Amino acid sequence: MTTTNQQGMITKKANNSVAKKTNRTMKDYITMYQGEIAKALPSVMTPERFVRIATTAVTNTPKLASCTPQSFIGALLNAAQLGLEPNTPLGQAYLIPYGNQCQFQIGYLGMVELAQRAGTNVDAHVVYANDEFDYSLGLHPDIKHVPAMKDRGEAIAYYAVWHNGENFGFEVMSREDVEKHMKKYSKTYSNGPWKTEFDEMAKKTVLKRALKYAPKKTDLARAVMQDETIKQFNPKADNDMADAKNDFFDVEYDEVDENTDPVTGEVK
Repeated sequence: MTTTNQQGMITKKANNSVAKKTNRTMKDYITMYQGEIAKALPSVMTPERFVRIATTAVTNTPKLASCTPQSFIGALLNAAQLGLEPNTPLGQAYLIPYGNQCQFQIGYLGMVELAQRAGTNVDAHVVYANDEFDYSLGLHPDIKHVPAMKDRGEAIAYYAVWHNGENFGFEVMSREDVEKHMKKYSKTYSNGPWKTEFDEMAKKTVLKRALKYAPKKTDLARAVMQDETIKQFNPKADNDMADAKNDFFDVEYDEVDENTDPVTGEVK
């Protein structure tokens, strides 16, 4: 066999390898890394169920297929580590496409679930214009909310309460404050749960603020930190994701940092 033919075969083999990698779908990546997902899951959920949920999420939200595998698997592992079901009617967590990145967001019911696992009772409510609502701060904080029986009007505020034994606390945010927070920290508010489930996301936001002052276990503290982040997953074992120095690194909040490669999702 001539050198030219040998080189031609090598080139053809390399091209086939590239094509094979290029043709991988997001569902292929879910299958490929289901072992990593299984190791991340707590006992509250089986790996088989979580993989089915992840596959359904890609089917129901086709734009997820355009995200980088690094950010998508990173978001999945975030949900797996917390034991939250992403993109289901339960509203525990969301995988949201933002450009070519996949952002992880905890839903209101997901935050409630995590707080309860940590032994803290929590609740959050919407205040409407015709409700009776009053609260005071200082040495003797107190809050009173009597919902109107009918014609409650438009939503004007949100509040969350936590209590753990004799300890308790609460946080109140006006709708205007919530909208400012949304626009500052959520670049996906125009196409994510902020658009379809505004009140639930508002309750989660005020609950997160309230929980800052509550005694919390490590898992709950980690969950609060991971909310609204983009996490890149780059195992060195796979050639498709071989450029990262670490298996995990975060882009804080839900913004894609200007130092993030727009094609690979790698943080420079």
